[in-house]
Amino acid sequence: MERGISLSKADIVENIFLCFESVNGSCKRSIFPPTIRVLLYLLLGSMSVLTVCGNLLVIIPIIHFKQLHTPTNYLILSLAVSDLLLGILVMPPRMVYSVESCWYFGDLFCKIQTSTDVMLSNTSILNLCFISIDRYYAVCRPLLYRTKITVHFVLIMMLVIWTCSAIVVFGIVFLELSTWGMEDFYYNNVACEGGCILFQNKASSTASSVLSFFIPGVGLLSIYLKIFLVAQRQARSIRGTTNQNSVGKSQRKATKTLAIIMGVFLSFWTPFFVINCIDPFISYSTPPVLLETLIWIAYFNSAINPMVYAFFYSWFRRAFRMIISGQIFQPDSSEIQLFSE
Repeated sequence: MERGISLSKADIVENIFLCFESVNGSCKRSIFPPTIRVLLYLLLGSMSVLTVCGNLLVIIPIIHFKQLHTPTNYLILSLAVSDLLLGILVMPPRMVYSVESCWYFGDLFCKIQTSTDVMLSNTSILNLCFISIDRYYAVCRPLLYRTKITVHFVLIMMLVIWTCSAIVVFGIVFLELSTWGMEDFYYNNVACEGGCILFQNKASSTASSVLSFFIPGVGLLSIYLKIFLVAQRQARSIRGTTNQNSVGKSQRKATKTLAIIMGVFLSFWTPFFVINCIDPFISYSTPPVLLETLIWIAYFNSAINPMVYAFFYSWFRRAFRMIISGQIFQPDSSEIQLFSE
């Protein structure tokens, strides 16, 4: 989720120009020194490329290798797809907007880009919520896991996540429900040609932050705390066969990895949602540079996830080597066992 920026003289240390010199009501534009602009484009562009390439390396193995066709991995796939789309559809135009401080792609694409941005952040946290439920059953209710968490169930949940997020978010943005009750203030003081913002009133900002982030975040932390306590108890009590211990160890390792993914997500997104929630109550006085920085910190989470998989999952590292070497194109390569069951 995001709120755009409206630049003022106090925010800019360089000369101020207009986004559209010949248009009445044009937004102000800040001109960064050439060196800073080049560095920003290199940094933000590299982040976008890293996000796309990293998440493709997660998506391709899960789709290709039959051994990875499990409920947990399908949820990881859904999370990676949301990160991939962020890198393709959201980051590049946002990069231009952040560096140029002007939106040159038209009002319609502004709404589409904003809606997509918000939708993808929502789908990410909902995916993490279902991943936590998957891990809860795998560790705390192992006897029920295979009957409750099936591939069919997960695919339905993925469809629900993406469909509901798209309908709700695109509806709010295109119907401009977030400005309800503050239309005059928005159009007289915020809206301008060359801007692309998701303006939110106090109720909208609070509700969206609490419902789409803070409540799910508390739920995630609670579930993983429960899983951690159960896993610790199991580790002390299990003294069964080698197979039982290896299965339990595998599930605990998967849970640890996904808990780290959840922790990274919350760490990177919490600062933005805190500012997003309080900004309307401080007369929208958050410095634009701070807001842009927090948005890109949140985006960087999408590039971090594949690194976590690479560090903890041996199947990811082996699949990566097969993709790079071209082995993935060999006949029957989808049948290859990437790890021992």
